[in-house]
Amino acid sequence: MAARKTPQADGKKATHKKKDRAAEIANTFEWLITAFILAFVFRAFVMEAFRIPTGSMADTLMGAHFRLRCPQCGYKYEYGFVPQSYGMPQDTIPPGAVPVRQQTRCPSCGFFTSGSDTMPVANGDRILVLKCIYQFLQPKRWDVVVFKNPTDPSENYIKRLIGLPGEEIEIIDGDVYIDGQIARKPNRVQKELWMPVYDHDFQPVTPNESRAFNGASWSAPFDFEASAWAPSATNPTQIVLDCPPGETNVLTYGGRSANDFHVAYAYNDVRSYNRMPEASDLMVRFYLEPGSSEGQIGVTLSKWGVDYKATLDLAGRATLTKVRRGQETVLHEANVHSPPVDRFTRVQFAVVDHQLIFELDGEKLTLDLGRSRDALERGREASPGAAIFGSGKMTLSHLALFRDIHYTGNGQGARNIRAVEDKPFQLGADEFFVLGDNSPNSEDGRWWYQPTVASKGMEPPRAGVVPRYYLVGKALFVYWPSGFEFPWPRELKSVLLKNSDRNLAMRLAYGLVSLRWIPNVGRMRFIYGGTE
Repeated sequence: MAARKTPQADGKKATHKKKDRAAEIANTFEWLITAFILAFVFRAFVMEAFRIPTGSMADTLMGAHFRLRCPQCGYKYEYGFVPQSYGMPQDTIPPGAVPVRQQTRCPSCGFFTSGSDTMPVANGDRILVLKCIYQFLQPKRWDVVVFKNPTDPSENYIKRLIGLPGEEIEIIDGDVYIDGQIARKPNRVQKELWMPVYDHDFQPVTPNESRAFNGASWSAPFDFEASAWAPSATNPTQIVLDCPPGETNVLTYGGRSANDFHVAYAYNDVRSYNRMPEASDLMVRFYLEPGSSEGQIGVTLSKWGVDYKATLDLAGRATLTKVRRGQETVLHEANVHSPPVDRFTRVQFAVVDHQLIFELDGEKLTLDLGRSRDALERGREASPGAAIFGSGKMTLSHLALFRDIHYTGNGQGARNIRAVEDKPFQLGADEFFVLGDNSPNSEDGRWWYQPTVASKGMEPPRAGVVPRYYLVGKALFVYWPSGFEFPWPRELKSVLLKNSDRNLAMRLAYGLVSLRWIPNVGRMRFIYGGTE
């Protein structure tokens, strides 16, 4: 027969259980407090999340915006949402759909929308900022940096770092010059900053609509009648050439409906387009399928009245030349691999930052034209241009034309501007100069007035600069681009919206079903700066 436990033994066991439970609770609180302290330290000194409120860094980083798709050609683009235009406080995101109100323009086919559509507003990009990096490493040119607004240190701003301490900054024809020499962008930064002028993959469904495309009916922006180049009979997004190998045919970009080279941002108000300067740094990209190994393909890009040409002999020889006043000069020649017959190969040619860059399926040929402001020759005509020329039998696919970022020197009213041509801006010790990627719509170092307050009890900084101690950190990663709503039935949202004014529960329910909690994984990305 088993021995029975005494009441004293049961009491001791209960006491031990209570002590163990108390110790577990205390241990849990200890871990929670430790985790909270570590999170606070991590946020304060290592990395912090920020949300982009405005479009001054578009298209690199988006503020609140409408996600649009051209109703004619299907090209996707973003248009900025300005809450003040809707009578809302700054940095407000409406919970439901609102009318776009303003007319927009497709950056590819040039179609002007009516501005009458109603749609939800996408939130600004949420980014991670590495806060401690500038305590150990020097900031680099082209970094995207977060800093305290020099005119109001209680706010955080985000821009691209352009000028470093002790340098003289000058913006000429949209490019940045440091101490009289052009500042070239690293490859990954340059790749992010190319902006579309035309993409032949996106063509309107009703091109004959009157005055809808840059004030005209649409037609492919090439002079097909003047050459043997023609749209493919089987695929309208492809262009074909079938002529003798010794007969060169030229296909020039342009036309009444074509997007021109003005510094237009689909993100901004279209009424500002005609006031913008022209961008002269351009790039043409296409995929080439030769019908044989005989013939040639080439691209001409015109800058300041000088034609720069990249010519590829299909047998495997690349030549870079320039043409001024009818005289052609060979600048560089090199052997490259011959593009395979009956298979598409990527071809790309750019005139950017005083360089000619020709690429054939990843093989790159670069020619430095000189870094000084006077390194490039100027012809009589300043308007940029683009053309494709070729001979033999071939097909072009995925043809597109791009322009480089162009820092502007106007568009901010009557205020004096700094750091532009013939007004160089000298930086002192521990002073930095920043610009927004959306240059026509950016409040940055070109425009800041003299601040009257400063952070940390210091003297206010000089107008136009960011002092070193105002730097917060380097933008690293877009971890949450504006997401998507769950596809609730329209009838449900309609009922909730109709009753939200009278019923708090309905208003809360409508807010919940309007949350954009499905991540936009395809737009998560690193933010490239001054390092490769």
